[in-house]
Amino acid sequence: MLKKDLEMLVALQDLDLMIEEADDVEKLGFNITGCSELKNARDELAGRLSKSLLFRYERLRSKLKRAIVPVKNDICLGCFLRQPTSIGTKGREDDEIFTCENCGRMLYWID
Repeated sequence: MLKKDLEMLVALQDLDLMIEEADDVEKLGFNITGCSELKNARDELAGRLSKSLLFRYERLRSKLKRAIVPVKNDICLGCFLRQPTSIGTKGREDDEIFTCENCGRMLYWID
């Protein structure tokens, strides 16, 4: 179940970034179609997440552009600091969502 939550969080972040970019392009005076569909998809996806996880994501997203980032070779790709090996072992099991001890972002492991 947690792996599915992580996938939904990453998809939610991607939608948020696309909506943000579309808003920036509209501010430049260009017409963008499909923004309402993106926002509807975002609302639908956000509704499928638990309230506590969504709150945690939204709080991080208000401070950081990317709230959830991958970890590769035990390095957080948000702040580029090495994570403790004990967290890396547990993080690969997908039993809980870990946060970076330095930047506070939510982490998921890629190989």
